[in-house]
Parts: sequence; C-alpha cells; structure tokens
Amino acid sequence: MLHSLVGVPAPEGYARDTEEKVTEKSEVLRRLASSFAHVRSAVESMPDSVLDSETVIFRRTSSVRGVYLLVANHMHEQFGQAIACARVNGVVPPWSRKGE
Repeated sequence: MLHSLVGVPAPEGYARDTEEKVTEKSEVLRRLASSFAHVRSAVESMPDSVLDSETVIFRRTSSVRGVYLLVANHMHEQFGQAIACARVNGVVPPWSRKGE
C-alpha cells in the first residue's frame, strides 16, 4: 500500500486491516502474488517523467522512483524478518538446506 502515497490506489479488496482479516495460507499467498503484480504493473506503466517527478513521502521530498525504491527495500526488510522468524521456529529456508 506504500505506493498509494504517490496516487496509485491499492488493489480492490485491500485495506490497512487486510493482514488481520486474511489468515488462510492460500489466500495470503494469492494476495501476496496479486500485490507484487499490482506494484510491478504500476511501475511498468509509468513514464519516466512521472517516475522522476517530485513527491513528498514521510515529510521528505523524494521522486516517485524513490518511493518505489522504498517499496523494494521494505519488501527486502520484510523478507529478512520472515527468515529470522522462520529460523527461530526451527524452519530452515530451502536455499540453506544441504544435500536435501
């Protein structure tokens, strides 16, 4: 939903409380894939002139492109947190498994 800060609406059916309401694994995965596709589509359809235009995010001046960089960094941080949580709970990511 971060890109809603630059005028791109969230996909239909998404709201700030979605993560509290949607808990079934298959639906979470479907919505996650849909969210990635939505962001990708938004970025790919924006001309450079829009991506380079100035905006304000979190009381700081940035470009729209900078907002999408923030979105990418945020996904990376969330992925790292998911890995840490999985490891604490004894789940080993597939890329760390040796000889399986």
